[in-house]
Amino acid sequence: MTSGRAAAFLDRDGTITSERGYVTRPEDVALIDGAAAAIRELNEAGILAVIVSNQSGVARGLMSEEDMAAVHAATESLLAAKGAQLSGAYYCPNHPNGTLERYTRDATCRKPALGMLELAIRDLDIDVAQSTMVGDQVTDVEFANRAGIPAVLVMTGKGAAHLELARERGLSVAAQVSDLGAAVRWIIDGRQKWEPESEE
Repeated sequence: MTSGRAAAFLDRDGTITSERGYVTRPEDVALIDGAAAAIRELNEAGILAVIVSNQSGVARGLMSEEDMAAVHAATESLLAAKGAQLSGAYYCPNHPNGTLERYTRDATCRKPALGMLELAIRDLDIDVAQSTMVGDQVTDVEFANRAGIPAVLVMTGKGAAHLELARERGLSVAAQVSDLGAAVRWIIDGRQKWEPESEE
């Protein structure tokens, strides 16, 4: 179906916000330079900006779901102050090696599984075939590959190291770019030229 809207699925830490390990407090949230302007550009182009983020700090007992929500609210507030809006945000608090039994499982929401993508499609009427994943980790690349959409790997956060991991695992990276601003330019100017790799 092609009736839905194009989306940019965005990892948060290392892509939109500075990579600081487990960010558990709103006051520790800091936007990467240019991230708000990039999301504003998506807004102006009519492309949905949707966070999909693993947050295993909850499963590890480092923060509660309420803390996670407060950190997200701070992220939205910082973006809004610069005229940028998110269309949706999805977080997975689970991890198979967690310390809290409630969250200790390999849940279908956790990237590279596609649970968050499926929720976003349902909630936001997204045309996944016209969408893109932007992140800084190999799980973001695999997420995109499983969904059949281009993976744009930013070199902010853990991007440089995870580019090598993606190559070692035979994953497809559609573009490697400096930051979210460059990723958005690729989405707007170059995505139409992307074709999925054919399976042998």
